[in-house]
Amino acid sequence: MFRWRTFFSGFDAALVLPVLGLTLMGLVTMYSHVGDNAFFNKQIVWIVAAFFVMAIAAIPDYRSLRTGNTIFYFFLGTVASLILVLFIGEITLGAQSRFNFGFFSLQPSDPAKVVLILVLAKYFAKRHEQIGDFKHIIISGIYAVCIFGLVFIQPDFGSAAILFLVWFGMVLVSGIKLRHLLTVFMLGVITFATMWQFVFFDYQKARIMTFLNPLADIQGSGYNAYQSTVAIGSGGLLGKGVGYGTQSKLLFLPEYETDFIFAAYAEEWGLLGVILLFVLFSIVVWRLLYHANNSATNFERLFASGVAILFVAHFFIHIGMNIGLLPVTGTTIPFLSYGGSHLITELVAVGMVMGMSRYTQKRYEATDLLEV
Repeated sequence: MFRWRTFFSGFDAALVLPVLGLTLMGLVTMYSHVGDNAFFNKQIVWIVAAFFVMAIAAIPDYRSLRTGNTIFYFFLGTVASLILVLFIGEITLGAQSRFNFGFFSLQPSDPAKVVLILVLAKYFAKRHEQIGDFKHIIISGIYAVCIFGLVFIQPDFGSAAILFLVWFGMVLVSGIKLRHLLTVFMLGVITFATMWQFVFFDYQKARIMTFLNPLADIQGSGYNAYQSTVAIGSGGLLGKGVGYGTQSKLLFLPEYETDFIFAAYAEEWGLLGVILLFVLFSIVVWRLLYHANNSATNFERLFASGVAILFVAHFFIHIGMNIGLLPVTGTTIPFLSYGGSHLITELVAVGMVMGMSRYTQKRYEATDLLEV
């Protein structure tokens, strides 16, 4: 029988309240005093739905995921959806990456990130005593490549980069040896060089070259990055005020509600608002790492760590892209950017971490057999 007392024992207000604050900060950044507020109105619905789903995700007993093949079936379903979207998915901004159901769109690469975290958490949890064996890094890489490759050819370079960082970060957390780290780094360099020569599209190469010299073509490939830096710089200390961002609301800044919402936020909230953003996000990461450190088993520890890695990767790639330090890859920022697919995925991950935390008192139970 479900007990509310058991449910609330895992509720973490110190985690949920900063997440709520970040979503509301993103929401008001979408508000405009000129024109309509379609994104603002739709995002309200997505926020309500996402927090409801988060509460549902905090209920199950996730200890059952340590055994059996449930996670592997999730993995197969994810791979199947990523293949299917290549055939019947909607093409948006040159990428065939989402299913259009009319009243909403689903981008399977978003839940795929959480599924990858689950797969890696289970794999490494079973083999934590043998993690020094390099073959486990290769096998975990194969799992990651199955998802990474399908996302990359959509093409969705931003999500593919996030998936790689999730895998790489979880490999580090699992306890990789330094010599293996250097080997992985060299393999990454070789892989990137090969992809540059044979895989990258011309527009992806242009984005990377724009990163090296963003002002070389401000009317072409460097336009978005240039307008983003202008928006951030014009915010000053206190910002222009909510709804009064000229770069974003007058559409000089493209995709201000998604890929460049940090620039739009910085223009309206200023430096002090940016500091507040970093503080709230730091609290979210701190609470996730707290749950990781106090987890019942290695599986829960690795999952919470993986969620933290996912959020940090999204956060810094998005900001780096907005301030001209990284190529424009089209990535969202956790909790702020418009859209239901990524927001629901992020809050489901938060809910799962809280659900797992209900069993921290069982840390010293006999370790279950795990298999992927």
